[in-house]
This record gives sequence, C-alpha cells and structure tokens, in this order.
Amino acid sequence: MPVEPGQPAPDFTLPTTGGGSVSLARLRGRKVVLYFYPKADTSGCTKEAVGFTEAADAFAEANAIVIGVSKDPVAKLEAFRDKYGLEVTLASDTAGSVVEAYGSWVEKSMYGRTYMGIDRSTFLIGEDGTLLAAWRKVKVPGHVAAVLNAAKAG
Repeated sequence: MPVEPGQPAPDFTLPTTGGGSVSLARLRGRKVVLYFYPKADTSGCTKEAVGFTEAADAFAEANAIVIGVSKDPVAKLEAFRDKYGLEVTLASDTAGSVVEAYGSWVEKSMYGRTYMGIDRSTFLIGEDGTLLAAWRKVKVPGHVAAVLNAAKAG
C-alpha cells in the first residue's frame, strides 16, 4: 500500500552521486523533497531535475533538501548530473525497495503493452519524518513551483 500524508515516511539509505549516501533518518530536522523519476537523461526527467536544480536555493531557504531517486546505477546518475549541471542529490535505488516502499512502482501501459515502472511522484517529508504531502502521476510543468509552495507552507 502506498504511504499517505500523516503517516511516517519509510526510512531509507541509498547510494548517491559523488560516492556518498543519503539516509532519511540522518535528515531529521530538515524537510525532504523526495521525487521518483523513471529514467535519467530522458526529456521529462531532465526537465524535472533541471527545474528542481533551478529552485535549489529557494528549497534551502525553506529548510528543505531535494533528493531525486531512480533505479539507474550511480554511474549513470553521475553522467546525468554532469551533463546538465544538476545540483540536487541524485540517489540510486537499483533494487527498487524504496520505490516500492513509497508506492511508486506501478503497472504502466504504453502502445498497448503493460509493464512495471516508476510512477513520476514526489513526496514532501516533514522535519519529524512524517509525510506532509504526496503528488502522484506528476506532470512536469508547474510541479516544482507547487512543491516549493508546499515546502514553504509546511
């Protein structure tokens, strides 16, 4: 079952670009914008990552860190980061356990074919680790602004 606002956000520790890792538990005291995207270096995912990067200072002013998660390996995420100058944390969930914990691994359909994939979704997690808001089936235009407004309000 997908996690819903008001519930504790599922904890995670994932490898990130730059040889590091990110853990929700270590981010207590800050808001976390956790966004899941299907695949690095594709058009929608690039627009979303660039949008979050452009708003990174505004998110920091709202005491929020932005973390993008896909099932891509770290090496691919590093190439994606470098190609577009991305300044948000990119984390790799190759096993898909975090994607599943947030209910973002879903059945999709394209050209009459069904398959499992990542639902473009974003979660705003409060400073205490509680889920404040969730956006599912995200359309990229206007999304970063909506999340930023929620982060400022939350």
